[in-house]
Amino acid sequence: MFELNKKVALVTGAGRGIGRTIALTLAQAGCRVVVNNLSTERNAAVVAELQTLGAEALGVVGSVDEPEIAEHAVKAGIDEWGRLDIVVNNAGINRDGLLARMSDEAWADVLRVNLTGAFNVIRAATRPMLRARAGRIINISSVVGRMGNAGQANYAASKAGLIGLTKATARELGSRGVTCNAIAPGFIDEGMTEDLSAEVREALLQQIPLGKLGSAADVAAAVVFLASDAAGYVTGQTLSVDGGMTMF
Repeated sequence: MFELNKKVALVTGAGRGIGRTIALTLAQAGCRVVVNNLSTERNAAVVAELQTLGAEALGVVGSVDEPEIAEHAVKAGIDEWGRLDIVVNNAGINRDGLLARMSDEAWADVLRVNLTGAFNVIRAATRPMLRARAGRIINISSVVGRMGNAGQANYAASKAGLIGLTKATARELGSRGVTCNAIAPGFIDEGMTEDLSAEVREALLQQIPLGKLGSAADVAAAVVFLASDAAGYVTGQTLSVDGGMTMF
């Protein structure tokens, strides 16, 4: 039920960190993967890594907050392999700062990339998935979108928005066999947490019942589940992968 052999997946923000691990894990499950990232070098490196594993892969460079890039990323897999089965909206940035000092640019940039980018990809993917009467859309949100965090008003708003977008998409597309779910990672031991001080990391651990930070592999495993036939009756949900930080 977890096999994804020959299915086509698009992963945005796949040049490093969680996105890269998701792309690799989907490839190991049998997917052909469209890798999207801003960096030409990182994109090429991940595509090469996937091909070394024996997977079919191609890259689309650019930011999906631009509608034409999102459309190109969706079309690339269809043009190459004739289908698009899985979309993982992972692309995201943060521009942290206190509310009173947050610039208009910091607010707009984070909402544009994290939320509008996902919307652009979903909008582009909707038509081919509806025609196929099948598809899996998985949005990478955050526990911050569920519980908030001081100094991250823009990031929290964007990730909470992704949860709302997930529910609306699930309701619109469910009758045609397309599911849409979100994953809300907690504190993952790479990417956006790698610059934390030892003191801050220790304080975080005190909030986590399992007593450890998560890994990108934990998030990728949840993606494989939601992308698989095993999750065929799951839609509109937000799966927290957070070691027990949030329990609702």
